[in-house]
Amino acid sequence: MGALDGVRVVEIAGLGPTPFAAMWLADHGAEVIRITRPGSRRILGMARDPLDRGRDWVELDLKSEAGREAARALILRADALIEGMRPGAMERLGLGPGDFAEHPRLVYGRMTGWGQTGPLAQSAGHDISYLAATGALAAVGPAERPVPPMNLLGDFAGGSMYLVAGMLAALIHARATGQGQVVDAAITDGVAHLSAMIAGMRREELWADAREANMLDGGAPWYGCYACADGGFVAIGALEPQFWAALLERLGIDPAELPDRADRSGWPAIRARLAAVFATRTRDDWAAVLEGTDACAGAVLDYGEAAVHPHNVARGVWQDGEPAPAPRLSATPGSLRAGAAVGAEAVLARWDARNG
Repeated sequence: MGALDGVRVVEIAGLGPTPFAAMWLADHGAEVIRITRPGSRRILGMARDPLDRGRDWVELDLKSEAGREAARALILRADALIEGMRPGAMERLGLGPGDFAEHPRLVYGRMTGWGQTGPLAQSAGHDISYLAATGALAAVGPAERPVPPMNLLGDFAGGSMYLVAGMLAALIHARATGQGQVVDAAITDGVAHLSAMIAGMRREELWADAREANMLDGGAPWYGCYACADGGFVAIGALEPQFWAALLERLGIDPAELPDRADRSGWPAIRARLAAVFATRTRDDWAAVLEGTDACAGAVLDYGEAAVHPHNVARGVWQDGEPAPAPRLSATPGSLRAGAAVGAEAVLARWDARNG
């Protein structure tokens, strides 16, 4: 019983952004039924993919008339649909938005890299391709070359979460008016939207189009990572003066010994001093000194270490090796559940019984 209890979603199985969006909806109580191809294999080779959690699945061959009819019956009883095929693919199957005129309340969520329109709409791509076209990739990494931030920024932040936000907005509108709509979620659109603050800073000439040259990209010596005596790293983010003062106090550095922070010509000297100090002790030694203070600093943890960090353990950030539902709702918290293979007829019977 989550906030989305009673919301029915049909998910056309896909990769990356679509299953993550479906997982999020299921975590928060929506009943999501995934349609998969018969005999489909897991590309990543995982015995159990966390992105698959929270929903049952139906195997249907959408290239067959029977498979399409079964899918159509499910969609007609659902509040929403999620699909991540190339533009036009669902229309060719007879399952596009225009094929459900008798279901005017349907929210039709479409997840792509480039969007439903535009000169690249039919092109293949992956997270790194979409980031490259938004300006975001050029801004991430050391000065020497861009570095892809895994697929967190494109697939899941600019993709999945924008699809979720759009679908929730459309579901609220549909319940109020009886009118569904198409949610055209493109990763390039989402990443560009995430860059709103950077766009504003560029407009005011407060951001340079170069890596490690700005306040938040590792350019400023008080916002970045430093190597420690054992090869580990600490991350510092002492942007505000009071946090910078707290950091220097913990490090034993007299502020009068450093150049003025406002003068960029002094940044290399500040960085060198910080690097020399951090190199004198191990990462965990520094973590003991810095964490829990207003120095805005702490150890850079790998995923295994993060899972057992006391703060994450106290909040239950991980459950059975998987991230817990987020965000946390006080009255209708999300929950994890397993799914099972079911038949389309069984799903329809279950939904009809609940309606009755």
